[in-house]
Amino acid sequence: MSPLPILTSPLLDVPGIRHAFFTRHGGVSEGIYRSLNVGLGSKDAPDAVRENRRRCAAHFGAQGIVTAYQVHSATALAVEGPWPGDPPPADGVVTATPGLVCAALAADCAPILFVDPQARVVAAAHAGWKGALTGVVAGAVARMESLGAERHRLRAVVGPCIGPQSYEVGLEFLDRFVAEDAAYAGFFAVGAGPDKRLFDLPAFVLGRLRAAGVETCEWIGRDTCAEADDFFSNRRAFKGGEPDFGRLLSAIVLTP
Repeated sequence: MSPLPILTSPLLDVPGIRHAFFTRHGGVSEGIYRSLNVGLGSKDAPDAVRENRRRCAAHFGAQGIVTAYQVHSATALAVEGPWPGDPPPADGVVTATPGLVCAALAADCAPILFVDPQARVVAAAHAGWKGALTGVVAGAVARMESLGAERHRLRAVVGPCIGPQSYEVGLEFLDRFVAEDAAYAGFFAVGAGPDKRLFDLPAFVLGRLRAAGVETCEWIGRDTCAEADDFFSNRRAFKGGEPDFGRLLSAIVLTP
């Protein structure tokens, strides 16, 4: 099997960790899920999804990958090994256990990978607009601190997600953000009409990271909605009348 094509960031190229933002290439799924769909919650063939996840784990030389049951929350959980049963509801997984691959699923939402190279703590978080607004970044950082990390040492990278030119929303969406903080209006630009706005999700997530004390951070700069050849997209699937969509994987691990 050929190596899976991945994206990486120089910010996370530090000794003792490996990371990958996987694309939709290199898997076995077919049709609208072509080809590396890792979403067990999708309507794809379960055996195909399991094989795709196995391939992602094998990229790191691991037996499996730890993901949560993502619910657009602010909850992040510390893990020491694979879940004993079904994944619990959460949107961040944090570990100090070498060899344990922490990962987040996304298909327009923003995946975030974190590391404290000195404390050797890593995390993966899923930040849709709701989780980003209600505190998943702060939740992940606090959970990392509980394992010995320090926020001023953290590095974080926002992976492929819906870009600022692809995320058009209504005024009620803007109102929800401004109700939390009037300054959040700065993350919106004029849309196609007077009742539309363009929301910059990656910039908003980077803003939440800096507000949490994570100054060393960046967006990888890839738009899942606009780049159909390389990424799955919830919004693109909805606009195209497709019944479902695949999920992408972003993962990080401490090397033993």
